[in-house]
Amino acid sequence: MKPATKQIVLENNQVIPEIFGSQDLNLKLIEKKFNVRITTRENQISIKGEPDSLESVENLFHQLEKLHAADQPVENGDIKFAIRLMAEDPKADLNTIFSERIAVSPKRGFITPKGPSQHKFIQAVKLDDIILSIGPAGTGKTFLAVAMAVEGLLKRRFKKIVLVRPAVEAGEKLGFLPGDISEKIHPYLMPLYDALNHMMEENQVRHLIEDGAIEIAPLAYMRGRTLSDAFIILDEAQNATKEQMKMFLTRLGFRSKMVVTGDITQIDLLHKYDSGLVQVKTLLKKVEGIQFVYFTEKDVVRHELVKKIIKAYDQSDSEAENSDQPSS
Repeated sequence: MKPATKQIVLENNQVIPEIFGSQDLNLKLIEKKFNVRITTRENQISIKGEPDSLESVENLFHQLEKLHAADQPVENGDIKFAIRLMAEDPKADLNTIFSERIAVSPKRGFITPKGPSQHKFIQAVKLDDIILSIGPAGTGKTFLAVAMAVEGLLKRRFKKIVLVRPAVEAGEKLGFLPGDISEKIHPYLMPLYDALNHMMEENQVRHLIEDGAIEIAPLAYMRGRTLSDAFIILDEAQNATKEQMKMFLTRLGFRSKMVVTGDITQIDLLHKYDSGLVQVKTLLKKVEGIQFVYFTEKDVVRHELVKKIIKAYDQSDSEAENSDQPSS
């Protein structure tokens, strides 16, 4: 098919620096993703490429312009994800996706979803009391859950945040690690501290922890408790045993939300079939009031290479499973 050329005019000059990016880096990214050539003159944009690509790029520009006109300006990082999203799904509705905003502290401002799965996750948390989010690393499951917990705490919807992780290690034993039990467990909880410190000032996080408004603890410490008026997150849930998962889910008290996140391709338990996260996929899938939200490698929001690495491992696992099948 012969390349074509399309002319676009952006009505709002103020949106141009936001869309183009520093040194036109976003335009270069669009060229790479859609295999087009872009030239600009003030608010006039000329695009050369295949007709389908031209239509997608025009749609992208106009959607970004409408977001700005609707007083929903997106950050530069969000624009990069919008470009990636439209390249994968030209019919994506950016207004619907970016309209779900999570308000955290002034340090972070607003956090917006980076695709349909994150948008679905946010809606699910708002609607139901128990959400089980399953998918590969780097898809933003824990980060979004912590953001919604922080927003709920600061807006006084909840009295406390409880962040929980299983203390299960890949190839190491706690007894061989230095320090007392608190020092041994601390490294397993660091990703939760990192997420909090990304959204709030470090001294604010420290004060909230000291006041008991934020609690970060290993899963074993949840036994025997009932958690009301709380936003509770179980991270790395693939490493919770069946018994631990049952114990955790039954901690839910009145006026609380519970979010469980995990990646069933990275189970560190001795026997993978002992994973409580794998069990609940079937056990609880029809229970009203519980939602499952699934992420794939397409939803990865880290470096592009992370998505490629996950895809390569998935293909390898699939090939290994097929090779294990008995021949007829």
